[in-house]
Amino acid sequence: MSLSRRDLLHSAFAAGAAASVGSETMLEGADKVATKGRIKHSVVFWCFNAAGDKWDIEKTCQISKSLGCESIEICGPETWDVLKKHGLKCAIAPNGMPGAPFMKGFNNPRYQAEVIATTSKMIDDCAAAGVPNVIAFTGYKWNDAEDPTSGEISAADGAANCIAGLKKIAPYAEKKGVTICLEHLNSRDDSHPMKGHPGYQGDDIDYVCDIVRKVGSPRVKVLFDIYHVQVMNGDVIRRIEQHKDVIGHIHTAGNPGRAELDDTQEINYPPIMRKLIEIGYQGYVGHEFIPTRDPLAGLRQAVQLCDV
Repeated sequence: MSLSRRDLLHSAFAAGAAASVGSETMLEGADKVATKGRIKHSVVFWCFNAAGDKWDIEKTCQISKSLGCESIEICGPETWDVLKKHGLKCAIAPNGMPGAPFMKGFNNPRYQAEVIATTSKMIDDCAAAGVPNVIAFTGYKWNDAEDPTSGEISAADGAANCIAGLKKIAPYAEKKGVTICLEHLNSRDDSHPMKGHPGYQGDDIDYVCDIVRKVGSPRVKVLFDIYHVQVMNGDVIRRIEQHKDVIGHIHTAGNPGRAELDDTQEINYPPIMRKLIEIGYQGYVGHEFIPTRDPLAGLRQAVQLCDV
């Protein structure tokens, strides 16, 4: 049975803490591999909560901590006490929008007031809990985000709407000390609801970075997802240099397929991580691949590979 975007996002963004289970079994093979201290590793909760044996937040924390990761991310405030118990941070919070939050974004006047309200509420929660970032999206380019036949918002209008909306909320983010990270997503891969997002307006990394620069706030940055950048633009290392002034958060995954960071995919992660160190990037690197095999083995490999 196939899962819809809403099914996947329901488990990814709404799942809460569950009871602890058999730690000896679950942690087998989860020895510490993040040891160099130059990359701050984070684990994206939805990838492991929505796949395979569906790790709950307790299990995700235990495994991540054992590997040497510092954060679990894209998990809501209902999980943050569990993270705190394990000495972990939440590097970046969801924006609070229901359903598939990447569909209804700042580019569409129809949804902008709701996006600002839900993001503002999450900023309050982040500020109270010490969470540094909250995710944001341009949204889909259709007038009705769920109806491709409803007509399109032009790229120019979408950018102008994003800039105007982000300028409205930026002073509040500045006041609260929380950074809004606008994510670039690919629109090419239509094979899976979380591998690509046909219709997403912010599918060009230069376009998204230009929006952020025009907002002109130190609390509005870009979520630079290496997988999505590779699918849409490529030339990842040079683009990191080009956009280093606006990068606020990093995501990883293998390409093609948004799977593990292994020798079946085309992205060479160690030099990319070294480039992040070279530009002085101080944020987190969130591992956001969809497991195709043992999730613990895949996560361990990703952390070890990126721990340069």
